[in-house]
Amino acid sequence: MIRLPRFEYRSPRTIAEAADLLSGARGDAMLLAGGTDLVPNMKRLQQTPRMLIALQEIRELKQHTNGRGHAIGAGLTLSALVRDDSLRRDCTALWQAAAQVATPHLRAMGTLGGNLCLDTRCNYYDQSYEWRKAIGYCMKKDGDRCWVATSSPTCLAVSSTDTAPALIALGASVTLVSSAGTRELAIGDLYRNDGMAYLTRRPDEILTRVQVPDLTAWRSTYWKLRRRGSFDFPVLGVAAAARLDRAGAVVDARLVLGAVSSRPIVADKAAASLVGKALTDDAIAEAADLAFVVAKPMDNTDFALVWRKRVTRDFVTYALREVRGDDMRATRTRTARQALDGLSR
Repeated sequence: MIRLPRFEYRSPRTIAEAADLLSGARGDAMLLAGGTDLVPNMKRLQQTPRMLIALQEIRELKQHTNGRGHAIGAGLTLSALVRDDSLRRDCTALWQAAAQVATPHLRAMGTLGGNLCLDTRCNYYDQSYEWRKAIGYCMKKDGDRCWVATSSPTCLAVSSTDTAPALIALGASVTLVSSAGTRELAIGDLYRNDGMAYLTRRPDEILTRVQVPDLTAWRSTYWKLRRRGSFDFPVLGVAAAARLDRAGAVVDARLVLGAVSSRPIVADKAAASLVGKALTDDAIAEAADLAFVVAKPMDNTDFALVWRKRVTRDFVTYALREVRGDDMRATRTRTARQALDGLSR
C-alpha cells in the first residue's frame, strides 16, 4: 500500500476563507477539489504540500447560471456538467470533453476547475518514487534533467486537460480570486508552454468560475484520441468551434489542439483559413494541413510521436466535418471508442 505523506487538512466554507488560508500558507498549501489527480500524485511524492485546503464545502463554487452565456462554478463535478442539458446544447465541445474524461466514478469526483488545473504528465514523471529515484529523478521533480530531451532547458511534460482546449475554442474566460483581489483572464492565458510552471495562476489564487460567452449561431465539438475508450488521458485532443452565416459560410472559427505540448495549442492559421468559406472538403483539408504543422507531440506519452502527429490531420478533419453537420457517430465510436450523441449547437 502506498500511503499519503502527512499534511494538515482544512475545509473552509467560503472562497474568502480559502483565499486567506492560501495566503497564510505562503506557497506550502494546495487546493483539493475532487482529488482524482492530486491524491495519486501525493502518494507518489510528486507533490507534498504541508496543507490541503478542501473546496467541497464552498457552495459558491458549485453554482451555474445561464443567461447571456454560462457562468460555471469551478467546483461543479464533471458528471454534473454532463447531466446539464443547457451545456450540452450551448457548449457542445465542453459537454463532449467532460463526457470523455476518465470513468464515471472519476467524473463523479473530478471537477471542472480541477481538470483545468490538471498537472502535466510524462512517462518519466508519473512513476513511483522509487522508480524516479532510480533514474536520478527528472527536472519536474527533484532532478535537473528532462529525460524527454536531455538538452532541453525546460520541462516537456504534456498538458492533458480535456476541458481546456474545448473552453479555449468556446472563447471562455476564468475568474481567479486571492486575498489580494480578483482578476479575470482569457482561459488561453491561463497556460504556459512549460511542463513545470504550466499555469499562470499564482499559488495564492483560486480558480472560482468559468465564463462562457453567448454562443448563438456557433457550433462546436471535441475529439479525443486515447488507447482505451475510457479512463485514459488524451494523447491528442481537438476542439473546434465555428460561427456560420445563413448560407453556411464560416464567419469566425477557433481550432485548439490538446496533449501535443505543455499547453493547449491554438491553431490560429488553420482557423483563419476557414473564414469566408463554406466547410467544403477542400477547406477542411487545408485547415487540417495547417493544424498538422503546429502539432509538436513529444516522446513522453502513449503511442509513437510520429503517428500521433500524423493523425492530427484526421482528427481535425473529423471535428470540422462534425461542425459542418455530418453524422460522425460511427467514426467517433471507431476512433474514440466511445459513443457520444451527435452534434448539438
